[in-house]
Amino acid sequence: MSESEGPGFVAGLRESIGRLGSAWVARDPVNPAMIRHWCDAMQDHNPVYTDADAAARSIHGGIVAPPAMLMAWSMRGLEPPSDGPDNAEDPGSGVYRALDAAGFTSVVATNSEHDYLRYLRPGDELHSSQVVEDVSEEKKTGLGVGHFVTTRTEYRTQHGESVGRMLFRILKFKPGTGRMAQAGGEEAAARPMRPQPGISRDTAFFWEGLEAGQLRIQQCGACSVLHHPPMVRCPQCGNYDLGWVEASGRGTVYSHVEPVHPAFAAFDPPYVVGLVELEEGTRLLTNIVDIDPEAVRVGMPVELVIRRENSQGSLPLFRPARPARNEVNRARDAVAVGDELPPCPIPITTTLIVSTAIASRDYQDVHHDRDLAIERGSPDIFMNILTTSGLCARYVTDWAGPEAVIKRLSLQLGVPNYPNDTMTMSGSVRSSEAGRVEVDIRGYNRLGNHVTASVELELPPAAD
Repeated sequence: MSESEGPGFVAGLRESIGRLGSAWVARDPVNPAMIRHWCDAMQDHNPVYTDADAAARSIHGGIVAPPAMLMAWSMRGLEPPSDGPDNAEDPGSGVYRALDAAGFTSVVATNSEHDYLRYLRPGDELHSSQVVEDVSEEKKTGLGVGHFVTTRTEYRTQHGESVGRMLFRILKFKPGTGRMAQAGGEEAAARPMRPQPGISRDTAFFWEGLEAGQLRIQQCGACSVLHHPPMVRCPQCGNYDLGWVEASGRGTVYSHVEPVHPAFAAFDPPYVVGLVELEEGTRLLTNIVDIDPEAVRVGMPVELVIRRENSQGSLPLFRPARPARNEVNRARDAVAVGDELPPCPIPITTTLIVSTAIASRDYQDVHHDRDLAIERGSPDIFMNILTTSGLCARYVTDWAGPEAVIKRLSLQLGVPNYPNDTMTMSGSVRSSEAGRVEVDIRGYNRLGNHVTASVELELPPAAD
């Protein structure tokens, strides 16, 4: 413990353990406008959340809120009311203020466990009661020296019906006392540049196309055969009349390898060299990106992503293709232990981080203000845990179908999601029995695993 905290500091914090706070009444009842805002930001297009007709025909019988929104309804907001009998301060706030006063001013969520007893509906008014479960001794972490604070919250409606529970753990730490990984940083700046491609008048169309956002594949003007890499003469018919067509950018992994020796720092190991078969029929040698190298599979659907490496021009790279949302409910008897969910890339943009933080009513400055995030010890703004929860739920229900009902979501955060990266979700079925399915998932970015999670859901019975 730091000397500046004084004797008995942690003991004083722990006096709040077990004390149940007064019920906090949500500022607004569950409503379609906030649901749409959430779904737009999360790109969650499950019709039971926003399509009244489709929801009426579903097992829900009407619009329901995404389950991962549970905490969002009770968030205090940018300017919470300062008085009112139903809006008393939760016990965790006093602990947070004491830690702030002792210099532990930075905060990051680390764990969350949600139990959904039933989905919320428009008109539900949420009442939440919180208890502090634990305050840790001072810990040394990669982010900094700090204390973990664990709370548990019970959610009820205005009628007293219990609808959900949540365990939530945060780390309050002193900025500048850890080893926060830098987004880019000196290591990236010192990395050798990739070799320059050899560009001639016969291949210029290909590189010019990438600068224009197009993947151009050479085509013979006489026999229409496609070939890559570009040639000076058609190998099929011998014609010199060569043009090009724009490829769709979609394909599958034909083969792949992860080079190990010798190491080339310019290629930022580990990396995957892949031969992609485009849906037009020709093949392209490239890199498979935005996925753990061990997760690359022959036959895996991929999509083009054009990126500029070290300001040397644009390169055609490929990442897992985002799978289409399952519009038909997955049958119970069609799910088996070991089934793999298709990988799903999620580009991490500043817009995604900020819009989802607002949609979840989380106004912590580290999620929208880059200058303040840096001041608090982060290299940039980063994604909040409510967004990660929403993306985990979206990933699983997109696979399982619109009427799959999530019963429990448990997640642990690892490395942050910073802007200008991609998180790729992957998962597999751990158990499946009597329509109750448990899926293990993870979200992987260039720094490592952002999230590891477990989702329990019920699949609806098959239609007659």
